[in-house]
Amino acid sequence: MRPTRFILQLSLTCVLYLAAAVASGQDYPVKPIRVVTASAGGGSDFVARQVAQGISGPLGQPVIVDNRGSGVLPGEFAAKAPPDGYTLLINGGSTWLLPLLQSSPYDGVRDFSPISIISRNVNVFVVHPSVPAHSIKELIALAKAKPGQLNYSLSSIGGGGHLAAELFKAMAGVNIVSVGYKGASPAVTGVIVGEVQLTVADAGLVKPHTKSGKLRALAVTSAEPTALAPELPTMAASGLPGYDAIGVTGVLAPSKTSPLIINRLNQEVVRFLKSPDIKERFLNAGEELVGSSTEQFAAKIASDMTKTSKLIKDLGIKVN
Repeated sequence: MRPTRFILQLSLTCVLYLAAAVASGQDYPVKPIRVVTASAGGGSDFVARQVAQGISGPLGQPVIVDNRGSGVLPGEFAAKAPPDGYTLLINGGSTWLLPLLQSSPYDGVRDFSPISIISRNVNVFVVHPSVPAHSIKELIALAKAKPGQLNYSLSSIGGGGHLAAELFKAMAGVNIVSVGYKGASPAVTGVIVGEVQLTVADAGLVKPHTKSGKLRALAVTSAEPTALAPELPTMAASGLPGYDAIGVTGVLAPSKTSPLIINRLNQEVVRFLKSPDIKERFLNAGEELVGSSTEQFAAKIASDMTKTSKLIKDLGIKVN
């Protein structure tokens, strides 16, 4: 074989090897990474910006946050991106649950590879101070004594508060009527001014009002006590064993992304979440840090899908 031809073949082999290495994640990353999330200013946006800043240095590349609105839009954009590790998604349960509620251009499970749960946000059952119930057991008794006479405010159909309230109704066997409001803050205000008797809302959102006495908090929706409201019992410990309704925010990649890339990103995200000053920063924003393996995140998604799909089917919940 002529030397020139041999060198050309060797060069081509090296190029193909390097291309395969990059594709499999061995040299990842070699360019900036984009993190798609929901609208600016929301909980997912806060989480995305914190994580992007935290992993950029260790990865040696800029990590840029790309706000893509709400609903299915962030998920749709990320699901259609190349599975090369340069487009990630940081979002809440709407990514995998909204396709259960409405027509969606992507599959909430099939089109993504879970990387890590970042944080969880916990809702709180709150009532107007005039409601003669100081615990979940007393609320259940009151609702059974007055079927259809109690109302709860609803900020969005299919949202975390809505599903948590409906799960409560199903497990407790009570009839409480939902009243729709345009957003979480108006829904909480509706209870404060006495338009409705109760709501299920984000712990951070209701905390100032429970401290001032404008609202009375009864329990948190998580299965375990939470640092977001350590003084409150869980629903499970308040008369509804097995009750668990929390939302998580996590980071995902398009499906078929290399396992090497997934593992590298998981390591960097979890390492960042263990930083000493990060926990308090997230708690102040109403987010409780988690950090998980890819398998734990996949199990959480599967659990949500199983439990929520049954609830949605039983109640016939749909989003227009």
